[in-house]
Amino acid sequence: MNRTPPILLVFHGLFVIFMLAPLVMVALVSFTDKGYISMPFDGASWRWYAAILKDRDFVDAFWRSVALGVAAATLATLLAVPAGMAIAWHQFRGREWVLGLLLSPLMVPHVVLGIALLRFLTQMGASGTMWGLTAAHTVLVLPYVLRLVVAAATGFDRNIAQAAQSLGASGWTVFRRIELPLILPGVAGGWLIAFINSFDELTMSIFVASAGTQTLPVKMYNHIANTIDPLLASVSTVVIVLTLVLMVALDRFYGLDRVLAGKS
Repeated sequence: MNRTPPILLVFHGLFVIFMLAPLVMVALVSFTDKGYISMPFDGASWRWYAAILKDRDFVDAFWRSVALGVAAATLATLLAVPAGMAIAWHQFRGREWVLGLLLSPLMVPHVVLGIALLRFLTQMGASGTMWGLTAAHTVLVLPYVLRLVVAAATGFDRNIAQAAQSLGASGWTVFRRIELPLILPGVAGGWLIAFINSFDELTMSIFVASAGTQTLPVKMYNHIANTIDPLLASVSTVVIVLTLVLMVALDRFYGLDRVLAGKS
């Protein structure tokens, strides 16, 4: 049995510490009892976590970001599934052009995309509205879902669907009972990544969002631009904990590695 060289264990340990140290420091700062960022601190306090509940703007921005992420990820999935299946399973004129167009938001800087969407939504009379913000986020996260759907559909054995059709199954039945279940890990992984990117998006949202549609990242950015206090550390810690809970739940009930890899 081969043993891992000690130097590799040390390297991996230092790498993990390097990655986790900023998150740990943010969590520690959030428990300070002072009115400013202080580390180390003399006494621990839940003061800044209670401040989150007292600031309704942060609570509303959090739920707005959750709703926006769910809506954008769901709309992107509804568009990416048929598009990904068509691209993976069929050869048609302009196939590569369509794929490049749908993946183009990955290559456009978010600042440029935000300015372009701001101008477009203003001309459409939807600037600063929630549905306009949802449409903008859908465009942004669509490529993430599409890439995993195409990857999952590419490895799909089309003979299974053809066998079902030869036995009299309709196209909708084949999709619902055979095709979709087999590519579901890719769809679920794409939805999850799309939700995370939508929830965490700041650069583009600054241009598209208004005072009444501020997401949590935009609210945090505006807050830190005006004042520096441990409130943002407590908000960040809450988001980190919720993310860890979600990852553990996915790994416990489905297998996070399979969801993110898009494998069945």
